Amino acid sequence: MKAARIVVLGVAIAAGGLAALLAGGSPEQKPETVAMPATPQMDTVDILVARSDIGMGQTVSAGELQWQPWPASTSSPNFINKNSRPDAIEALAGSIARAPFVMGEPVREAKLVKAKGSGFMAAILPAGMRAISTEINAETSAGGFILPNDHVDVILSRRNKDADKGGSDGQVSETILTNVRVLAIDQNVEEKNGQKVVVGKTATLELAPQQAETLALARQQGSLSLALRSIVDSGSTVPDTASDTGTSNRGAVNVVRYGVSTTATAK
Repeated sequence: MKAARIVVLGVAIAAGGLAALLAGGSPEQKPETVAMPATPQMDTVDILVARSDIGMGQTVSAGELQWQPWPASTSSPNFINKNSRPDAIEALAGSIARAPFVMGEPVREAKLVKAKGSGFMAAILPAGMRAISTEINAETSAGGFILPNDHVDVILSRRNKDADKGGSDGQVSETILTNVRVLAIDQNVEEKNGQKVVVGKTATLELAPQQAETLALARQQGSLSLALRSIVDSGSTVPDTASDTGTSNRGAVNVVRYGVSTTATAK
């Protein structure tokens, strides 16, 4: 073996031994640990919520209510707090829902009422209002698309008395009530999701006492139709000018628009 090769081999062996010595002698480095900031503790209170969906007019049972932790900073005075009313579930059991609840929604007593032996319709009817029904069919109720909680206008179609005296118009129509809330169709006070449209035979409307008298009188004078209003303008306060031209004959109908009562007699 040549001397040069021996030298190269010796150098390689020495370098390998040195590298092994350095690798084995270096202390093991531990990974650095990053301190995580402490999670702030949020103050909570137990609030009464609906355990499942509750429909309008439904009798609420104890099993449909439950206590749920709620951030104290966002708790409303209208919510029912377990600290102040630990027996709320038992006390509210048997109440009737005046408005629907969704699962997890905080329970407010303003949306519940004790029936005290009365029917659910009397329980959900607002103070000072009346419930009155009128016959409907597909032609007089927008083809069956009017559902509970929709708002409608009530249109009276009747024979024009002036037609017997040579007048040209034998029939006249006029809007006698506007922006009226539908409480129920037949005995359904709330339509469930996915339920098909069903044409009912009666519609129950929410009216003020004078409006109820108007509707009762109008039923004796002709046929009634319900005109469905858009959700957008169901709360509109724009006056209805279609029948305010002064040329229509209203018979003895007491017309109530937005709480203002006017009486007009036929010519």
